[in-house]
Amino acid sequence: MSTARVPRAKILCELCHDRKAIMKRPKNLQKICKECFYHVFETEIHNTIIDANLFQRGEKVAIGASGGKDSTVLASVLKTLNERYDYGLELVLLSIDEGIVGYRDDSLATVKRNQKQYDMHLEIVSYKDLFKWSMDEIVACAGVRSSCTYCGVMRRQALDRGATKLGISHVVTGHNADDMAETVLMNLLRGDTGRLEKSVNILTESSGSPVKRSKPFKYTYQKEIVLYAHYKKLDYFSTECTYAPEAFRGTARVLLKNLEAVRPSCIIDIIRSGEQLKLRPKKQRMRVSAVAQEVEVKRDGSVSLKPESSNTCERCGYLSNNRICQACFLLEGLEKNRAKVLIEGGNTAIAGAAKITRELEALSF
Repeated sequence: MSTARVPRAKILCELCHDRKAIMKRPKNLQKICKECFYHVFETEIHNTIIDANLFQRGEKVAIGASGGKDSTVLASVLKTLNERYDYGLELVLLSIDEGIVGYRDDSLATVKRNQKQYDMHLEIVSYKDLFKWSMDEIVACAGVRSSCTYCGVMRRQALDRGATKLGISHVVTGHNADDMAETVLMNLLRGDTGRLEKSVNILTESSGSPVKRSKPFKYTYQKEIVLYAHYKKLDYFSTECTYAPEAFRGTARVLLKNLEAVRPSCIIDIIRSGEQLKLRPKKQRMRVSAVAQEVEVKRDGSVSLKPESSNTCERCGYLSNNRICQACFLLEGLEKNRAKVLIEGGNTAIAGAAKITRELEALSF
């Protein structure tokens, strides 16, 4: 009796029916070859760009580059599509240095390599230069749990200011389908109806702001972005932010991954559901007095401007519907605590949680 093993039949790509299938697409479980994966991945992003009319010919566009897989793949794909379909875009890289020692400094080194690889101009804007605070200093004062609140507000402003400095009115970010679905879940879980309706917009603009933002990866799965970066051998930084595990988004991410394991299409299904959500128009409140027509004090202590007033912060000049923008409001609270931290902790420099973690990992016992 022969014991020779029978060779397994080669599974052919379901698209070209010629080459060997090497992967199963996370989005639809389709078995395809590497070349067909490149084609469908890039074509779907191109169709998203065309359907949403994201770009105008001759437009100068800044790519929000963090050095991570999403922004690195975004830069690579946009460069490829711009040349293949002749978008006529001028692409530049715009990076934000939050001041997280041992994390952001390493990722920026990746961005600088990407600059040379893709032959694009690079602009780096730092929190320290804009706000006089780094994220490590903010966490030392405010704690880890609130770090994403500060970082989110400051990052949005830093991107706008960086784009304005370059004379750019359009910033593209690497937010993918998983990010969009997570945002929908987060807003549902928090009951944040104000943000729920706009959480899946592919293009966002603020009245009075010269900078708009778009998300070409709106329908692109994170797993497929990772596969594309792997097969293309792209140079990217893969370490997660040191302060991210404390964020509420992690709860939504775990829930989404559990749902995806049961139903792979749930990510797109959640996005499609979010696109259909519409809020009932709010009833207009009657103004009681002339004073109420001019100002409105909010719960956080900020004061809304009267309609005919300028929509800029009186301190930093950034776009705001209040006298003081959210970033300045948050920083004001930090300044009150800075003296206390310096007295209790002395004048020693803040090493940063990321750097400390790296040093601990390097120890051997």
